[in-house]
Amino acid sequence: VQLQASGGGLAQAGGSLGLSCAVSGGTFSNYVMGWFRQAPGKEREFLASITRSDSTYYADSVKGRFTISRNNAKNTVWLQMNNLRPEDTAVYYCAADRLRIVSMNDYWGQGTLVTVSS
Repeated sequence: VQLQASGGGLAQAGGSLGLSCAVSGGTFSNYVMGWFRQAPGKEREFLASITRSDSTYYADSVKGRFTISRNNAKNTVWLQMNNLRPEDTAVYYCAADRLRIVSMNDYWGQGTLVTVSS
């Protein structure tokens, strides 16, 4: 299974960015899909996940600002990020897991950098 994340870039505080992750080589609808991030000097952090039945889960740090969604026909998962803050600056990773909702670990994308300026 291969995951290809895209959509990172530079945004101003209060602005918005959207990330997408295209999945190939597996049956997309079988996987829980999620987004994580890792800031310099910090551990990788869970942000959001969406199950096969479209139930969603969010970290408190992004709840109400970020929205995860998926389209099984397009083998794609998105992360819409609104009201961005400088502390959202990090490398963002998409992930796929057959079962786990938060401690996902089966497959990872390559990461895309998001930089938020104040």
